[in-house]
Amino acid sequence: MSSDIDVSSGGVTRNGGTRAADVPARTSDRGAATRGALLAAARDVFCESGFAQAAVTDIVAKAGASVGSLYHHFNGKADLYLTLFEEFQAGQQERTREAINKVREAGETDPMRQFIAGAGAYLSGCLEERDVSRLFISGDGPPGFDRVMRQRLNTWARRNAALFHTADGGVDEALVMVLTGAMAGAVAEISLMDDEGAASNLADEVMAIVGTIRNPRTDQT
Repeated sequence: MSSDIDVSSGGVTRNGGTRAADVPARTSDRGAATRGALLAAARDVFCESGFAQAAVTDIVAKAGASVGSLYHHFNGKADLYLTLFEEFQAGQQERTREAINKVREAGETDPMRQFIAGAGAYLSGCLEERDVSRLFISGDGPPGFDRVMRQRLNTWARRNAALFHTADGGVDEALVMVLTGAMAGAVAEISLMDDEGAASNLADEVMAIVGTIRNPRTDQT
């Protein structure tokens, strides 16, 4: 059997076949596609049935994959759930960051105005993906997920704290606590509401109220 050697590309072709160097790339692409299909299927099944009632067999059937492929990419059902949560939160963080940067670039220096821009973007994300947001708020998650949610809330509070510094260089913890608590409650209510229009109206009303909050220490100066 003759062989054609392509030194310039670093690959070997046999009788005009695919270069060996191309195989890992194609394999990687297929793996990424399978992983994405499994996540998309898990999202649909979790949102429809909840975490506890969702079956791995339903997920792989919807993804057009095999149980073996699921366990190749994930540790199991809980890993799928947590990966979806992290991806949702990453998208929410990006929305928030873009909104805050946009108002900063427009010249806004008031920390409260910056917070409102970011918080509004976060609520908008919850409205756009209300089925997923509801999934994570519902309490139907894998064991220990409540701890993950508390850690995420603490991280959110720390990010908020970075916007609100006192004159002595500290953090206005009371204001951060009020704002973070208000937004956490709003996210929960908006995510769990059945009426999309009512959820959107509530989001607008919450942001209008939050917009009236002022830092008393700043106002006294």
